Amino acid sequence: KKQKWWGEQSRFRVLTQTPRGRGTQAAQTAVLRTGACPGFTAAHLLLHLEVRSQVGRQRETPLYLQNRYQLYLAQADAQPTEAETAVWNQVNAVLEEAQTILAELQSYTGAGLEIREAIQNPNDLQLQEKAWNAVCPLVAKLKRFYEFSLRLENALRSLLEALTSPPYAPTQHLEREQALAKQFAEILHFTLTFDEFKMTNPAIQNDFSYYRRTLSRNRINNLQLDAESDVNNEMANRMSLFYAEATPMLKTLSNATTKFVSENKTLPIEDTTDCLSTMACVCRVMLETPEYRSRFTNTETLLFCMRVMVGVIILYDHVHPVGAFAKTSKIDMKGCIKVLKDQPSTSTEGLLNALRYTTRHLNDDTTSKQIRALLQ
Repeated sequence: KKQKWWGEQSRFRVLTQTPRGRGTQAAQTAVLRTGACPGFTAAHLLLHLEVRSQVGRQRETPLYLQNRYQLYLAQADAQPTEAETAVWNQVNAVLEEAQTILAELQSYTGAGLEIREAIQNPNDLQLQEKAWNAVCPLVAKLKRFYEFSLRLENALRSLLEALTSPPYAPTQHLEREQALAKQFAEILHFTLTFDEFKMTNPAIQNDFSYYRRTLSRNRINNLQLDAESDVNNEMANRMSLFYAEATPMLKTLSNATTKFVSENKTLPIEDTTDCLSTMACVCRVMLETPEYRSRFTNTETLLFCMRVMVGVIILYDHVHPVGAFAKTSKIDMKGCIKVLKDQPSTSTEGLLNALRYTTRHLNDDTTSKQIRALLQ
């Protein structure tokens, strides 16, 4: 019996990704108890079991979800409860506009031809005017994108407040407020998609650079520009900082999450990081488990889960003191990276680059050589 018990325990340890070196009796008992519910199968247990020492005692924190919750990221019909309605409505208005923003960004072609002709013929006033008239509406569009990032930042803050507020633990919030958790996932999906489009469209930087140069030149010459009232020098400076980032939307959310933690000093940082790590684990298990992968009806759902996973990893890495790559991290980084690398490179290279270049702790001494090698 003892041999069988330990065999089962070992099997569940692999399934739940319990960190090695933490195989305490409490952990072993909790794992088996978690797996002893009626009708239990290995697929029901989605997240790892963590046993933490707090105030000199062992506290069990089982981060797992039942079948009714396991696919919340891929469900489109999560309806808000009465308590969630106010925040849900605020965020939903932002998410509805997000679809328009993505459509406009995806169709953004730029004014490259007009700009080249104007630069090659600096004394041709007609070509200068043609280039300016072509660039101004595009810069107005870029301004809308920037202003939308501020609205997205406010929406994220509202979600963080709702999903981390006492007295409930983060995992309880995610179970109780699945509609808000779904919105959080949708924000991250939008953010990674926006940044992928931006990174592959050099016309954005070219158009905006030309606009700023022309703005400065005409200001020196005391010429008034019709578009200056819409995108003046001060606004142009703020937009320039935004678009200078390789992943501007992700940078905005990372800064917002860091600011949220720093401004809520009475809120344990674990409440925020546990929320993020839980979502990362859900995505990873959904992607690497054939039973769940088989439920994805299209490629976009697969991309949705991958983008959400990468998004919460990056937020976690910005907020947590030692980041997502340390051995003490609650995110299985090796598993997450492997899931991404198992997909076609055309759909994941941008996500892998986001992990390479927009995280804070990848190059820390606490990051294992194996993880660094996986991201090379």
